[in-house]
Amino acid sequence: MNAIITPHAGNWEEVRHRLDQNAAFNRMRGTPYYRDAIYEQFSAAEYKRRYDALRAKMREMGLQAAIVPGGPSHWSWGGGMLWLTGHWEWHALACYVLVPLEGEPTLVYSMGGTHCEATRREVAAAIADVRGSRGGKYAEVMIERLKELGLERARIGLLEVDPRHQDHMPWNQVETLKKGLPHAEIVMTHGIMHELLSVHSTEELDCVRQAGKLVQAAMEALIERARSGIPEYKLRAAAGAAILEGGGDIDFLIIGSTPMADPAMVFGNPRPSQRVLQHGDIINMELAASYRGYTAQIGSPVCIGQPPIEVSRFWNDIAKPGFELMAATLKPGANIEDIRKAGDFFRENGVQSRPIHAHGIDLVSDGPHIFKEQAHAEPFEQVLRPGMVIMPEPNPITPDGLLGMFVGHTYIITQDGAECVDDFPLDLIVAE
Repeated sequence: MNAIITPHAGNWEEVRHRLDQNAAFNRMRGTPYYRDAIYEQFSAAEYKRRYDALRAKMREMGLQAAIVPGGPSHWSWGGGMLWLTGHWEWHALACYVLVPLEGEPTLVYSMGGTHCEATRREVAAAIADVRGSRGGKYAEVMIERLKELGLERARIGLLEVDPRHQDHMPWNQVETLKKGLPHAEIVMTHGIMHELLSVHSTEELDCVRQAGKLVQAAMEALIERARSGIPEYKLRAAAGAAILEGGGDIDFLIIGSTPMADPAMVFGNPRPSQRVLQHGDIINMELAASYRGYTAQIGSPVCIGQPPIEVSRFWNDIAKPGFELMAATLKPGANIEDIRKAGDFFRENGVQSRPIHAHGIDLVSDGPHIFKEQAHAEPFEQVLRPGMVIMPEPNPITPDGLLGMFVGHTYIITQDGAECVDDFPLDLIVAE
């Protein structure tokens, strides 16, 4: 893409001697800063594929421009902004990519100054025009760009910040857009990015595979640290360090423990606590790591000391075969109802489970969502296709509701079956 010079550029030669002035510092552009930074990049063809796919959807919906957000939470995890630019945001509720049907896109990034310069280096393969938000004035910056493009009367689509909960751009930004563009039509859209991400490209799947290596490393680090006298939060620290050491990002680390002789936990703790592990405990976890925005997830119970016979039996007779039944359904052409029906195994064998049995992954957890009672899916994801990513994660629970075992691995649907992206053993692990 060609570099874009704007009236607010703050070119280096104009500002380099005035860096103690806020306006000069925050508008800087074209500096020598971070010139040695190295970022792994998707190919130009891959980014063209993405923009072409989005613009085809925009044409279908009669949009002349789209505002594509991305935030730092699990349910947004960079969203369409990350997909279009390679940037994952951590400063703000969301940052935004303004994509015109014709013309160059613009990333409106939260910060100015050196932060913005580093982001320009990071996203250079995808987008040339990166502008700071000027202290959160995202809408004002987008209005300026839309006017540059002659789109004051355009039909503009707002994509979700958080597709899972259908949260969009904050009210104050929308109000600013409406006031600044009184002749434009601003519409809220739903589900565009998930549809475009439901089937992954070859380059994207390579990232999912790398994320699979990261979650396996996180599991191995957790097991290495899991000893009597260690608090739960240090397991989280060990798993997180392994992900960061591997060049990834932490999506979530859900880790909890309970005595096997007197259990009171069916799923890991989203907030690992200062509870100290004891001999005879069982650890439940669900770990998710991201590599360049694409996540993989994993979970498998770990015992501190040899498990009692009833715990071993629950694993051997219920948790492991139940997971294997679900995993066996994963193949191209399979209906998601096949996965749901496999989950009947638990009630048929006299136990219960958490409601969720499997879900898809685009960048993070998303549809299809397969529950014990019913499956929720868009028409395009009701039948499994090569390139889809599915996370079977049955969590059987004893009849009394006191002990559960989360078991989950991430799979890529292939041309002739499914590929698990980790090599972690399907065993009841004993750590001490």
